[in-house]
Amino acid sequence: MPHGGFSGSLTSPKFDFAVDMGHPFLNRTVDGFIRIGAVGGCKVAAEETFECLQRGDVSKHKVEHALKKMCKEGAYWGTVAGVYVGVEYGIQKIRGHRDWKNAMVGGALTGALVSAVNNHHRHNVVKNAITGGAIATAAEFLTHLTSS
Repeated sequence: MPHGGFSGSLTSPKFDFAVDMGHPFLNRTVDGFIRIGAVGGCKVAAEETFECLQRGDVSKHKVEHALKKMCKEGAYWGTVAGVYVGVEYGIQKIRGHRDWKNAMVGGALTGALVSAVNNHHRHNVVKNAITGGAIATAAEFLTHLTSS
């Protein structure tokens, strides 16, 4: 019986940019804001496109609504990312070490701050701090696994 196969590779496009605000803390914070903010905006664009295709109609009002939602979601997630990156960098400078503990504490503080700003109840602030720390720690471990 004949047997076929496919061989190839898939690479993502490279889009590199540098942010120079004059200080490493500001550079990393703004870079995190821009990168993750763009991801948040793209997420909304994909969701809104799917909804328009599913309903079969597109209007000027729906496009304007989608653009506003993209900006709002991008700004929200960009702000969260900027806070996380800034906090993690600050912890790294204070501790003098670059390891998973910085990610854990940075994620926990960011989760607590975002939750507190959104007026969640006290138990939600703690829960979101734990979740933020766990996600940031897992991301740090996965980054080191894939770079080895």
